[in-house]
Amino acid sequence: MKKSLCLAGAVAVAIAGLMNTPVHAADDAVPGCKDLPTQAQLKAALTTAREADNGGFDLDMWGTVVNRDGVVCAVAFTGGNRGDQWPGSRVISAQKANTANAFSLPGLALSTANLYSAVQPGGSLFGLQESNPVNVDVAYGGSAKNNGQANDFMVGGRIGGVNVFGGGLALYAPGGVLIGAIGVSGDSSCADHNIAWRTRNNLILDYVPHTAIISGDATRPDNIRYDITPQPLQMPGISASGWGHPECGASATAIAAALPAVK
Repeated sequence: MKKSLCLAGAVAVAIAGLMNTPVHAADDAVPGCKDLPTQAQLKAALTTAREADNGGFDLDMWGTVVNRDGVVCAVAFTGGNRGDQWPGSRVISAQKANTANAFSLPGLALSTANLYSAVQPGGSLFGLQESNPVNVDVAYGGSAKNNGQANDFMVGGRIGGVNVFGGGLALYAPGGVLIGAIGVSGDSSCADHNIAWRTRNNLILDYVPHTAIISGDATRPDNIRYDITPQPLQMPGISASGWGHPECGASATAIAAALPAVK
């Protein structure tokens, strides 16, 4: 595994953890984002999460944070340069952040992983994935050399997009205040979920409400749920709860069950 890490960012995250205080921007450099992580804080938390065993291919990652209005506040990657991660995952990470924010509420946290079965044909939310298209001007504007930097062209824009597999989680500040969401992409969808979960935990923005337990686990209400029973010659099979996600491998499944409990 790669061990490159911004020392200053790592120290900031560690100190915040010791103080049980959320990591958030010190100023409002991006309008509407002052309570959310800066690009440096996101990068440090994402890199630490990526370096853990997440049950995937051990790949570098993209991460995006949006505020409650769906405005992109920060974009980061974990590799040495923008080409060390799948280029297509930059926008996917933003889609995931937008989705988790758009379909979570103060009393109901929905991860993108929770939406997989519900949007399949015959599912209770079929068609949702077509409902909020990506703003391509925001997604692909500007110079690619800025992608993943503090001046990424997506920052300050409303990205839109809906993504319905693992990697997107709503962000909750102390008191269960919903302030936006994070999306990560770059590995298997199951590993993406695990990395997003660890990143949110590192940022201390996991004061998730316990009023709706979509995952079936009260200590991890919006965790990925693996309850799909395969059907012969048919995919994806039937989810017992209606909120299930396909398994990517035994390791990722076991890791998800042992992720840090929410606050």
